[in-house]
Amino acid sequence: MSWGAMAQQTIPSSFRSRRVVKKQSVILKEEFEQKKLTWGSPVYLRIFKDKSTLEVWVETGNAYTRFKEYPICYFSGNLGPKMKEGDRQAPEGFYEVTPAQLNPKSDYHLSFNLGYPNAYDLAHNYTGSALMVHGNCVSVGCYAMTDERIEEIYTLVQTAFQHGQKVVSVHAFPFEMTEQNLATYIDRPEYDFWENLREGYALFVKNALPPRVNVKDKKYVFE
Repeated sequence: MSWGAMAQQTIPSSFRSRRVVKKQSVILKEEFEQKKLTWGSPVYLRIFKDKSTLEVWVETGNAYTRFKEYPICYFSGNLGPKMKEGDRQAPEGFYEVTPAQLNPKSDYHLSFNLGYPNAYDLAHNYTGSALMVHGNCVSVGCYAMTDERIEEIYTLVQTAFQHGQKVVSVHAFPFEMTEQNLATYIDRPEYDFWENLREGYALFVKNALPPRVNVKDKKYVFE
């Protein structure tokens, strides 16, 4: 992407977000240098409910490498997808964040919208809105980080946008989607859904690249 195209990508900001990004960039740039990563490279996020972790991966050449794992301070609900407004469930599935989904004026320090409901959720008539990754360690269906952790994650996402990334993939899983782990849940009503999630999970494990995700016949399909 050219610098001209980068400039056309509007990224919302506030006094708070500008202050945070300026401060965190100094620290994170040093960590990137230590790990031989290029500042501003595309990023990819993975969430695991059972471990309460959010991983940030960074593109290096033709693959992604894990940069850091952040503990999730709190999320509401249990293992399983969000299906309706008010069920207090945090989403599971394949989501995308664009610059417009950044919320630099969040009531929860800083946040970005996961993009729920996505095409899969809509195909299943799931309802809900404003499902975020945010600070402040409180949640009703969101993934809440501490303020310090969301500052780092927000900075990495915004910086990737500033350097030309158009969409950041956020893949939210109930657990590490291995065949062995999945087999322990064979009697759960979510089993078929989780088996579908495992297809996308396995492609990333194999290729170290986030798969392209679409929805067909009410299922996720991958390239």
